[in-house]
Amino acid sequence: MSFWKCYYHIIWATKNRQPIITPAMETILFAAAHSKSEELRCSILAINGIADHIHVAVSIRPALAVGDWIGQVKGASSHALNLAFDDLGIKFRWQEDYGVVTFGAKNLPLVLAYIEGQKEHHLSAALQSYLEQIEE
Repeated sequence: MSFWKCYYHIIWATKNRQPIITPAMETILFAAAHSKSEELRCSILAINGIADHIHVAVSIRPALAVGDWIGQVKGASSHALNLAFDDLGIKFRWQEDYGVVTFGAKNLPLVLAYIEGQKEHHLSAALQSYLEQIEE
C-alpha cells in the first residue's frame, strides 16, 4: 500500500442555512458520516457543528476525489436524518455549496481544537473566517 497523509477541513450548511440541526439529530448525522466515511476507506478525525452547519476534519485517500467524498457523506447523512426524523414536516437537505481547505500534520491539533470547540466559538463570536467560509 502506498503512503499518504491528506488532511482536509470541510464545512457545509443546511439548505437555506435553516437552523434545524438539534443535538438528537447530530447523533444520527455524525454516525452516518462516520459510517459512510469508513465505507469509503477514509477517516473522520473530528466532526462538530451548530444548528445550521457542520465542520469535518477528514483524511481522504488520494484515489477518491474530495467532492465525491463530500457528496456521498452529505447524501448518507441527509438520508439517515430523513429516515430518523420523518416527522419534521420538511425534508432535511444540505445546500450544494461547501468549503474545503487542506492542512498539514503540523496544524492538525489546531484544526481539531477548532472543530471540537464549534459551539463555543459561535457563542463567543471567536471565529476563524478562513475555516468558516463556504462560498467565495
